[in-house]
Amino acid sequence: MSRFVQAVLPADPDLRAELRLGLLRVLVAANLLLGFLYLSWRYTATINWAAWPIALGLVIAETYSYIDAWLFGLTLWRLKQRGEPPPPLPNATVDVFITCYNEPVAIVRETAIAARDIRYPHRTYLLDDGNSPAMRAMAKEIGIGYLVRSEEWKGKQRHAKAGNLNNALCQTNGEFILVLDADQIPSPDILDRTLGYFADERVALVQTPQWFYNVPPDDPLGSQAPLFYGPIMQGKDGWNAAFFCGSNAVLRREALMQIGIANYVRDLELRVVRALRTADAMLRIAVRQTQTVENGALRAAIDKLQAAVRASQRMLREGRPIQEVTWYFQQRAAVAARPLVAEDLARLRAEVATIPGLDADEDLTTCLSRSLDDDSILHALTVRERSPLAAIATVRELLLAVDVDRADEAQPVMPLATISVTEDMATAMRLHAAGWRSVYHDEILARGLAPEDLRSALQQRLRWAQGTIQVLLRENPLFVPGLSLGQRLMYFATMWSYLSGFFVVIYLSAPIFYLIFGMLPVRTQAEEFFWRLVPYLITNELVFAVAGWKRATWRGRQYSLALFPLWIQAVISAIGNVYAGRPLGFVVTPKVRQGGLHIWGQLRLVRLQAITMAALTLSAIWGMARLALGLQIDGIPTLVNVFWIGYDLLMLSVVIDAALYQPEEQEQPQTAAAYP
Repeated sequence: MSRFVQAVLPADPDLRAELRLGLLRVLVAANLLLGFLYLSWRYTATINWAAWPIALGLVIAETYSYIDAWLFGLTLWRLKQRGEPPPPLPNATVDVFITCYNEPVAIVRETAIAARDIRYPHRTYLLDDGNSPAMRAMAKEIGIGYLVRSEEWKGKQRHAKAGNLNNALCQTNGEFILVLDADQIPSPDILDRTLGYFADERVALVQTPQWFYNVPPDDPLGSQAPLFYGPIMQGKDGWNAAFFCGSNAVLRREALMQIGIANYVRDLELRVVRALRTADAMLRIAVRQTQTVENGALRAAIDKLQAAVRASQRMLREGRPIQEVTWYFQQRAAVAARPLVAEDLARLRAEVATIPGLDADEDLTTCLSRSLDDDSILHALTVRERSPLAAIATVRELLLAVDVDRADEAQPVMPLATISVTEDMATAMRLHAAGWRSVYHDEILARGLAPEDLRSALQQRLRWAQGTIQVLLRENPLFVPGLSLGQRLMYFATMWSYLSGFFVVIYLSAPIFYLIFGMLPVRTQAEEFFWRLVPYLITNELVFAVAGWKRATWRGRQYSLALFPLWIQAVISAIGNVYAGRPLGFVVTPKVRQGGLHIWGQLRLVRLQAITMAALTLSAIWGMARLALGLQIDGIPTLVNVFWIGYDLLMLSVVIDAALYQPEEQEQPQTAAAYP
C-alpha cells in the first residue's frame, strides 16, 4: 500500500505537503461532523436512565473524547512542514549549556565532547547541579567551561533544572543558548541547522526533536513519541505555539531576560496589590472598632491611611511604577502613624505570637513579608479582633514588607519559569504571551538515552504530567494575557490530554458493568448504534493514519490509554502541590537501567492495569458463557462489549510487554558519521 501511494503522489515535496494537508483537513472536518451527529444522538435518544451512573459517565467520557478530537484536529489544521532551514546567522555568539545532576561521568563526557566539537563557533559549559569533583575534572580535561550554583543559592529554593539554567544565564553572555540534557549527543551541525531562523528578530526559540538511540524497533517503553515530535509539534508550529521541550533547543537570551523581568514586575505588583487589599480590609475593621472610641488623633490617622490605600490602588491601576507607589504609601503611612507607632508595634508583636505560622521573635518586617505568600496568615491578620492601634501599625508594616529584592530567592529575576517541574512549557508560554515567535525544526540533530526500565519510564512520564498540570493550575493558557486564541488552544490541548485517565476508567468499566451486572448504558437498537458510531471511529482512525504517515504512532496511542493510573496520580498530586503545598517528590530520570526489581517487582508497577485486564477477561468469559448457555437472549450487545474488551486488552497489554522488557547493551554514537 505504501509503495502504491508513493507512486501516485507527485514528486514535488511542496505539492505533496499541500495534498497531505488538504486531505487531513477533509478528514478532520468529516470526523468532527460525524462526532457531532453521533453525540447529539447519544444525548437526545440513547441514555439509559435505568442505569444512569454508568450511562451518564459513558456519555461524559465520549464528550471528553470529542473535545479531544477537536483539539487534535485544530492542531493538524495548520500542520507546517518547514523543509530546508535558512543559512545560519554570521558572527552570532552562542553558549551551549549541558545540564547534569549526578549522571554517570562517562555519559556526560560523550555529550560534552560532542558539544565542544559543534562546528559553529561557540562556548560550551557543563552546568553541574551535583557539584561533583569528577565532573569538574572531566570538564577541565576536555576543555569546556564548568558552572555550579553561586553562593546566593545557599539556603534558597533551587527550582531543579530551571534554577540550574537561571544560574548559568547570570554567569554567561552569549546571544543564543543551546540547551542539552546530559545524555543528548548533538550533531556537529546542530547550530548551522537552527541559527538561521533567528534572522527573524521576533523568533525566541527553535526546538528540534528528541530521539533515542537505545530504543529497539518495537519501542516497548514508548520512548520515541513520533506522533508528538511529528504532526503534533508541526501543527503547533503552524499556530506559532511550538514549545520548548527542555533539550535540543536554541533560545534567544534577550527574550528570556525580557520575560524574566516582566514576570518579576508582575509578581511584585501582585504582592503590592495583595498587601493593599489586606490593608484596606484591616482599616475597615478599625473604622468599625473606633466608632465608639473618643480619640480624634486615632480616627484622623485611620482616615489618612484609608486615603493613602485608595490613592495607591489608583496609582497601580494607572500603571505607575511600583517603587513610586510603595514610596508614596510609606511616606503617607509614616506621617499618619508616627505618633502611634511605638504603642502599635508592641501590641502587634504580642498578637503575632498567637497566629500559627508567624514567629514573634523574628524581625517584624521579615515576619510580615512571609505572610504575603501565605493566604491563611493574611486571612488571620485581616479578620482577627485587635485594637485599632495595632491595625494602623500592621497596615504600614505590610507595605514595608513588600520585598523588592526577593530575599526569598537566589535571583530576583528568573528568566526560566519556576512555577512547574516542566519549566520548558511554562517558559515557552510566557515567551508567546510576550509576543515572541517559536519554530519547530523537524530534523534529528541530537540523540540521547531513553529510560531502559519501566520504573524509570514511569517516573519520567509522571513528572511530565505533574508539571503540565501545575502550569494549567497556576497559569491557565485560556486566561493568560497576550496569547492568541490558537496559542491558548494549543497549550490547553497538551494539558487536556493528561485528564484522560479519569475517563479511561469509565471506558474500561462500562463493558464490565454490562456483562457482569447487566447494566447497559446505551438504550438503542444495535444496528442504529453501529451506523452512527462506526463511521465516526473510522474517520478518526484515518486522521491518525494520515497525520502519522510513515511514523510508528501505535505504541504512543497504547500508552495514552494504558497509563491511566499514572495520569490520575499526576492530576491529584499536582492539585495537592499547588493548593496544599504537598511536595511532588521530584526525581531526575535515571540515564542507566535501574536494578533491584525482579520480574514480579516490575509487574507490581502496573498492578492496577493487570487487575483491570483480569477483570475484563473474566467479564468477557462470563458474558460469552451466559450467551452459550442461553441465559442471555440478545447476543449483539454481548458481542459488542466482548469486542471492546478485546480492544482494551490489546491497548493495556503494552505495559505487560514493558514490564518484561530486558534491553540489550547499546553503544553510544561517537562520531559525526553516526548522524545523517
